[in-house]
Amino acid sequence: MHCLTGCAIGEILGMVLGTAFGLHNGATVVLSILLAFVFGYALTMRGVLKAGLEVGAAVKVALAADTVSILVMELIDNTVMVTVPGAMDAGLRDLLFWVALAGSLALAFVLTVPVNRWMIGRGRGHAVVHAYHGH
Repeated sequence: MHCLTGCAIGEILGMVLGTAFGLHNGATVVLSILLAFVFGYALTMRGVLKAGLEVGAAVKVALAADTVSILVMELIDNTVMVTVPGAMDAGLRDLLFWVALAGSLALAFVLTVPVNRWMIGRGRGHAVVHAYHGH
C-alpha cells in the first residue's frame, strides 16, 4: 500500500500541478514521475525510520523495496494518461482528466500487484520492508 499511496499522491499532484501551471505534457509527466518516487520512498522510509533504522539504512531499504514497483506503476499510469485521447490536454475541471487519471492508477495498481508478489516470493522488493513493519 505504501507504493500505491506514494505513487498516487505523486502522480496526482504532478498531473494537477503540471495542468494547473500549463506545463508541456512531457514536463507534466516528468514532474509526476519524480513526485511519485519522492512520495513512494518517503512513505516507506517513514515506516522503517519509525522501526529504528538510521536514515542511510532507511534510504537503502526504500530503494530496494520500491524502485521496481514504482517504475512499473509509473510506466503504466503515464502511458495511459498519454494515450487516452485528450486526457493530457484536459483541464482540471474536465471529467476526462479525472477519469483517465483514476483509471490509469487503478490499472497500474492491478498490473503491478503480480510484479510485487513475484518479487516478494523471491525475498526482494517489498519483502525487504516486511522485517521492519512486523508483517
